[in-house]
Amino acid sequence: MKKKIHRDILVRFDSLPDVIEHGTINPVNACVNMHDVVKIIAPTQVTAFARYDPVEIIKYPHPTLRYQSKPLKRIDAALRETITEMFQLMYEAQGIGLAANQVDLPYRLFVLNIHEERSKEHEMVFINPVISKPKDPDEKEEGCLSLPGVYAPVRRPASIHLTALNLSGETIEGDFGGLLARAIQHETDHLDGILFIDRLADLVQKQLQDELDQFQKTHDANRSQNVIPPDEIIFDRLAAMESAYCV
Repeated sequence: MKKKIHRDILVRFDSLPDVIEHGTINPVNACVNMHDVVKIIAPTQVTAFARYDPVEIIKYPHPTLRYQSKPLKRIDAALRETITEMFQLMYEAQGIGLAANQVDLPYRLFVLNIHEERSKEHEMVFINPVISKPKDPDEKEEGCLSLPGVYAPVRRPASIHLTALNLSGETIEGDFGGLLARAIQHETDHLDGILFIDRLADLVQKQLQDELDQFQKTHDANRSQNVIPPDEIIFDRLAAMESAYCV
């Protein structure tokens, strides 16, 4: 029986695919070959610029969703707490993936759990992901927690090679397929300011326009009520966080 998973990536499938072909997680001392060195700070330490406000999922067309994230260079207690909050938000929204800029942060990282079970064992954090060797284009339906209720078929490679870091500074490298490959691509797109609706055929985009217009109206109303600050304030805040954590 085909299922719908109403999560950040929505995919129709008969049974969970073999998502990892031969991916590996290899510890490295200095995180070499991964955008220089990511500094891992003791869990009790924080940087000079720490975010203590609770995070929340922002909705299209919030400007941070179009922000191109810079490589992360620092992991401290405050960021670890934020990542924990991201997982909680993802679960509350019945998602399987969430990128940092979906919670109004400029960091090049995202979290995933493609399994039904909400278990630490299945939780994955990807930092500074680099995708290569895409192959075997495939089309499946996707959705996004920043565009709740909007679903459409997206054509993406069914298999990719990924290099990234996990939260411990270990290298994640390997070939990934199936649902995991699609989720990784969807979330990496977010880090580049790309939404899944940008990858839709023109006809499909036109069919969704009324829904997108409604998101725009809600955004404009929030702007007029100062719920969402002006772009200048948003980008200044993102730049301040970048200066503490990113390249």
